[in-house]
Amino acid sequence: MLAALVTEVPNLEGGIVLGLVRGGVPVAFEVAKACGLPLDIIIVRKLGVPGQEELAMGAIASSGTTVLNDDVLRRFHVSPNKLAQVIEREKQELERRENLYRKGRAPVQIAGRAVILVDDGLATGASMRAAIRAVKDSARRVIVAVPVGAGSTCEELAQIADQVICALIPEPLDAVSLFYSEFEATSDDEVKSLMSQGLENEV
Repeated sequence: MLAALVTEVPNLEGGIVLGLVRGGVPVAFEVAKACGLPLDIIIVRKLGVPGQEELAMGAIASSGTTVLNDDVLRRFHVSPNKLAQVIEREKQELERRENLYRKGRAPVQIAGRAVILVDDGLATGASMRAAIRAVKDSARRVIVAVPVGAGSTCEELAQIADQVICALIPEPLDAVSLFYSEFEATSDDEVKSLMSQGLENEV
């Protein structure tokens, strides 16, 4: 469904599809294949509140771009020192994954290109927000594409991306996983395999 919507977007020639690691990569692969565009990855890590790691107080992208949720930081009284510790830990994990997936290969150049950022869904949007900011200064256009997302999050991201494409916007969005018949965790091997296949369209 998502790939069909993205193929209708005009002027994507020379563009690039970036899947958010890890769950966004299988979705991004299908979008890239349908559009005849190369696939690469962007690694974003959620910054979890200490003691409640599933709750995002922000996110960090592989470029070092960091996005923080000031409301969450205030509500849970996260000190600057604690925040710095979490950021440093996630930076190390970003570097580990970059080395694992790329094996020394440089990221595909995005300067002056239409960049399609793909994830498996949007809940709070913290990771996608970091991804947008990581590519916005270099890209010609930034398009967010997801199969399912919360309406409020899609509206917020539309303020910083050039376009947001969301196949399904349920109200309320209880969980992204409910909209998949299969929602198993994407493995590192699957990411590497899809990357190698997806780069075949790069010239």
